Amino acid sequence: MKNILISMIAGAVLFVASISWAASASQPTLVELFTSQGCSSCPPADAYLIELDKRDDVIALSMHITYWDYIGWKDPFASEAVTDRQREYGRRIGRGRIYTPEIIVNGLLDAVGSRKSAVDRIIDQAQVEVPAVLDIALSTTADGSLRVSIPGGHISGTATVWLARYDDEQVTRIERGENGGRTLRYINVVRELREIGTWTGQPLDIDLPLSTLIAANGDGNDGCVIIVQKDGFGQVLGARRMSFADGAT
Repeated sequence: MKNILISMIAGAVLFVASISWAASASQPTLVELFTSQGCSSCPPADAYLIELDKRDDVIALSMHITYWDYIGWKDPFASEAVTDRQREYGRRIGRGRIYTPEIIVNGLLDAVGSRKSAVDRIIDQAQVEVPAVLDIALSTTADGSLRVSIPGGHISGTATVWLARYDDEQVTRIERGENGGRTLRYINVVRELREIGTWTGQPLDIDLPLSTLIAANGDGNDGCVIIVQKDGFGQVLGARRMSFADGAT
């Protein structure tokens, strides 16, 4: 068996009683890039996400959407779950539209993914104004399951616990569409996104059996990110990344 080791924004206030603000500064910032192989504006943002992934203070995810599949090339990594996630962000952030390449940071701040200075600015802003504060712990049980442990704290309402399984790297030769003839590289490509629990402020353990983490077709078998997010698609309260080969990071 494979060994699996596996803000304050205006008007929104969160205080997690069991975690100090000094400790929260060490929690990683979640950066989600909504992208598509059918979008000619996306490759610069995809390349920049590779740079961001080298940072210790960032968890970077490639989120491939479906709504450009009709223009000549069907993105093999696109999913409706990711598309729905971006649409929900669009409603909550109030942009009135969704687009690619778009980067969302900690669930609340957005920028065009290819504009490096704008992305750097909202990452810095998120780490000051809406930092992730939950120190999520990942461990393994005696039967090899992944245990997700979320500490207690105070929250108004509830938060959704998400599992995002990803491929470390994908390289695709694009045959048609706006990027036809190009070979593009992607990192941390999300292949599955699903809800695994609800956090109400009480300490919470969630056990995920091996059978729910490893796909028979190999998709998303390199690692996962656990995301705790206010009201489903609001502020990211905590995120923890785990390589299935190397353990939690």
